[in-house]
Amino acid sequence: MHEIARQLPDFDAVYTPYYADGPLEWLRRMGRVDFTLLGWKRRKECLRYLRRHQLPMDFEGKNNKYDLVLTCSDLVIPRNVAGVPLVLIQEGMTDPKRFWYWARRVLPFIPRWAAGSAYTGTSNRYDRFCVASEGYLEHFAERGADRSKMLVTGVPVLDDCRRFLHNDFPHRDYVLVCTSDSRETLRPDNRRGFILRARKLAAGRPLIFKLHPNERVARATAEIARWAPGALVYAKGSAEEMAANCSVLICQYSTLAFVGLALGKDVHSYFDVNELRRLLPMQGGVGARNIAQACRELLASQPGQRRPTAPHHKRRRWGDEGPREDVEALSAALT
Repeated sequence: MHEIARQLPDFDAVYTPYYADGPLEWLRRMGRVDFTLLGWKRRKECLRYLRRHQLPMDFEGKNNKYDLVLTCSDLVIPRNVAGVPLVLIQEGMTDPKRFWYWARRVLPFIPRWAAGSAYTGTSNRYDRFCVASEGYLEHFAERGADRSKMLVTGVPVLDDCRRFLHNDFPHRDYVLVCTSDSRETLRPDNRRGFILRARKLAAGRPLIFKLHPNERVARATAEIARWAPGALVYAKGSAEEMAANCSVLICQYSTLAFVGLALGKDVHSYFDVNELRRLLPMQGGVGARNIAQACRELLASQPGQRRPTAPHHKRRRWGDEGPREDVEALSAALT
């Protein structure tokens, strides 16, 4: 979102961590969705980013009226953005079709978010949906997204994988294994089988494991030590840069597979690799610029004049007190 806003310097961009209302907000307050983007861990990461870049924040969009809203997921669309022009931007790879995906097909009263990112784009409650590639346009259309609202723009997080080649990660020419947070998100994961398969594919070459940010580090590290002794384990650091330096990339359900494919690596994934090649995001570093242009065209198509945005001094910044306990706790939580 920050990259897109940089392409719109004549607009005032204001940020908020991802949020919800209704039953999901109750669950968030009870700590039941901490493994998701709504959880406190992810909120802190977002708020630290806003502090680091001194970006203006309107927590949960409560303090102003806006001309345009950009979001990375339509699984949750808060009530306070209803009726505002909305641009949905593909965040990354989508989940496979599991039980709750098919359950919602049969029982549409099941919340869309229960089916996970497999249901991305299917709300059709947006004005534009900016996707990563022609392959993804077909992918989302097949799942129920409105083809007439979709634009192939590329997406900033995946449209310039070559930039990850310029890094200071000290290792080269290893087998990189990227784990998932399946267990933390209540999905099955044969971790022993996955690690042993990685050892077999490595065939004696150096192994490096990059843990998913949501994983229980102590448990995952102990499992790797048991079934792949001698392998290096990283819980932090840029997985994209690690992928850029590897010879072989082994993933479960990870967007990192696209980084490997874009850089010509030998990629192994729980997804069909030929299908991933069909979906591969367009490269060239043009995603933010294309999305910004789509935003301009959408605003130009709206009737009436643009509403003036609130003056900067009225906007909350990252450390200001906010309407909820999250923002009230920022000073302690972010130190």
